[in-house]
Amino acid sequence: MPGHSGDPDLQKSKRLAIIKCARSAFIVDGYAGARIEPIAREAGVSTATLYALFEGKSELFAAVIDDAAADFAREMANVRANDGDVRERLFSFALAYAGFMNDPFVRSIFRLVMAERSRFEPTAMHFFDKGRTDFGSTLIGLITEESSRGSLAAIAHPSWAAGQLMGMIEHPVFFVPLVTGDYQPKNAASKTPFYHRLGAKILR
Repeated sequence: MPGHSGDPDLQKSKRLAIIKCARSAFIVDGYAGARIEPIAREAGVSTATLYALFEGKSELFAAVIDDAAADFAREMANVRANDGDVRERLFSFALAYAGFMNDPFVRSIFRLVMAERSRFEPTAMHFFDKGRTDFGSTLIGLITEESSRGSLAAIAHPSWAAGQLMGMIEHPVFFVPLVTGDYQPKNAASKTPFYHRLGAKILR
């Protein structure tokens, strides 16, 4: 079992640094190509420290997935907290979901499942299912609430409407890049106009 001795805050800081570096390594090198020693070096810890916190690469990968899921859960919390008008709230959701589906780590997990289904499918599919459920339930709740207010036309099946909107987002930012190759804007400033154009197209 990994050890937990020492200053808890320091251990937490080291753990987060390792997870951050491991996430980058898994994106760039894939699971098979990612190596523990460079991850530890990049995180500024010894290999022994890494193994004290994580039993091995599979446990580290699972921790990276859990951390990514927590990131996206926070995104949805921000969407739910948005008290703007219906267009602003739907736009906020569209941007957050596009960011999730366009995340390089999300696509790398999907590719990993396709390559090594028997080994990684349970862990990875739990991540996908949880992410899509978190986003889906948030959108269904938003549509139901705005429909009851009269901000949206009466919608008999909010879950169907949510699925259609999510599908419209998934196609250009997730499935197309899986075929054509990853495209990542160089910085957030260049990424934002793309997402705004996408959101405007969906919500017009």
